[in-house]
Amino acid sequence: MPSPVARRHAITVGLLVVVAAGCSSGDDQTNLNVREPETAATSPEITTAPAGVVSEAGTSVESMAFDPGSRTVAALTADGRTLLLQTSAGTDATPRTTSLPEAGNSVSAGRDGTVLVTTNSGVLQVDCASGAVRDLPVDGGAVSAVPFGDGLAVGNSSGAIHILDADGGVTETIDGLASVDALSAIDGQLTALDTKQTSVTSIDTDRGALGPALRAGEGATNLASSPDGRIAVADTADGELLVFTDDDLILRQRFPVAGSPFAVAYDTSSGIVWVTTTATNEVAGYDVSTGIGVETARFPTVRQPDSLAVDSQSGDLFVGSSDGQGIQRIQARSE
Repeated sequence: MPSPVARRHAITVGLLVVVAAGCSSGDDQTNLNVREPETAATSPEITTAPAGVVSEAGTSVESMAFDPGSRTVAALTADGRTLLLQTSAGTDATPRTTSLPEAGNSVSAGRDGTVLVTTNSGVLQVDCASGAVRDLPVDGGAVSAVPFGDGLAVGNSSGAIHILDADGGVTETIDGLASVDALSAIDGQLTALDTKQTSVTSIDTDRGALGPALRAGEGATNLASSPDGRIAVADTADGELLVFTDDDLILRQRFPVAGSPFAVAYDTSSGIVWVTTTATNEVAGYDVSTGIGVETARFPTVRQPDSLAVDSQSGDLFVGSSDGQGIQRIQARSE
């Protein structure tokens, strides 16, 4: 049952804090209210053995994603030059390695058996089966990318969102944010997380403009979404999990998560939101299907669990250590 503190933090409607119009690349952004992006809390030494199985990565993990088409977990190494690929359904604990032509800074799920690696030059589309890499240059580089329409939506650290067609050509550019650190695309609705403004913003691609925006706590860091329209955001600074709905962009839930929440992943089959807490080396699952998040499970992790992915078919969790302690696999539905 949720605690009284959790109940006090639950709210059903969020306050609109920004309504921004679409901007051209020449618009002045110097008046934006920005802060230094929040970072993960430094983890203590491990005192409890990590749950599940831990495989050596040979290096620290910077970012993780799961491709449901090929059921492959992809882990980007700390130097950004190598992508580790491992089939979730297989028994081989040794991931395959793919060398990247340019250092990446994040990896996210693509489509048709691919993952997307953002770089300072654009996006690398990596085939999970063959390891083949397709280079998609984007002006200003990229820090976030999601499938959108027949192509991609790509965000950069300067606050621009580029819409790419199936051939990789830019068809639309929408400016006005401070940074576009994560993107959610649900049924044609695009939503952006800006960690410098600690906000989420609806993107009106029909008008080529920014839509309504909401404050996302005091220091939002990561985002995960589900096909039913829910968007979960970790507010690391405040120690809270925020749950928005993309329809009209409403803040539906807000409740405390102890231990400095950071990485977020959505099990779309069970509806459970998983969140790592780097101050305690744990990952916790929350049922957010009702009015308040209810904790359903908690597992000890590798040290510094800064990245997270989930196989929604099996429910298995994959936790990446940015401290060089490997990749952890947890059978969350059976333990």
